[in-house]
Amino acid sequence: MDLKSKKIERILVRSTNWIGDAVMTTPALNSLKHNFPDAWLAVLAKKWVAPVFAHHPAVDAVIELDEEGRRGGLSGLIRLAAEIRSHKFDLAVLFQNAFGAALTVRMAGVLWRLGYDTDGRGFLLNLKIKVRPEDRQIHETRYYQNILERSGLEVVESNPVFYPGREGKAAAEKRLAAEGLADSFLLGVAPGASYGSAKQWPVEKFVQAMEIILGGTGGAALLFGSRAEAAVTSKIKESFSGKVLDTAGRTDLDEAAALIKECGLFLTNDSGLMHVASGVGVPIVALFGSTDPVTTGPVTNRGRVIRHQVECAPCLKRVCDRPDHLCMALVSPEEVAAAGFELIGGGEKRDG
Repeated sequence: MDLKSKKIERILVRSTNWIGDAVMTTPALNSLKHNFPDAWLAVLAKKWVAPVFAHHPAVDAVIELDEEGRRGGLSGLIRLAAEIRSHKFDLAVLFQNAFGAALTVRMAGVLWRLGYDTDGRGFLLNLKIKVRPEDRQIHETRYYQNILERSGLEVVESNPVFYPGREGKAAAEKRLAAEGLADSFLLGVAPGASYGSAKQWPVEKFVQAMEIILGGTGGAALLFGSRAEAAVTSKIKESFSGKVLDTAGRTDLDEAAALIKECGLFLTNDSGLMHVASGVGVPIVALFGSTDPVTTGPVTNRGRVIRHQVECAPCLKRVCDRPDHLCMALVSPEEVAAAGFELIGGGEKRDG
């Protein structure tokens, strides 16, 4: 298979549906643009992940998927296929491992359809990549790059990147100014995890780590999360003695990324926002328990992963079935704070 020898002028990329996964596909987008620098590249993405690609330099357009509206159901699928057909794509690269993604581009008549041969969709692809056992043991950034490399393309190694847009930056600046935080040291905290509670460090431990890091500095904590995670951030706000701004459910992803970029340090579970923080280049302390940092850890030289090896981890479960949630219980606020101080150059305690 030598895809680079084909005449490719218009490329469609079907994004993954989780924010973190979407961020981890951005190195592969760079590789696509490297191989086809003059091609017009569009990303087909669900609304909540579209901001990951909206300002990426390799992306020329984003086509939003709205399954609740005109693109929902069978009639929506037909309309979406017709819209894709109108763009006359030469190549569709399917990062999403789903039957529907392959069916849509086949219905749209895209000439070359590239993706992993999974979910019974092989007959819909004419550039099929077999999933090897080792593909389940590598970082997801490499998992997506392998789709391209095994189709004969040259892979360009790069870290995942998130580019906040002008509107997101302006909204973030306005919010911080209104709260009197424009010149403060900001500690970002993402205590939720959409995948499930097994990935979540206890609220009280987040609070303790925040107290250690921010105690006596005059800094402030910014809490991040989705609307569904607002209950968790609300508990932290109620328990934390210092200044705190809770943004959970109050921003779109673009503004959240711009706010995260203003943070001097970011504490997070293994979550989509962890990858956003990595993508905007802030120092990260990432807490892992049920999941595996080898495959989904932050790709950054400004990060620390804290994880204690226990027999049952990584279990990859959504909800821990142990009453002690041991993998997360072993992580102490003191070691999280120490890792944070190391990243921001504050020794054992940051001076105000």
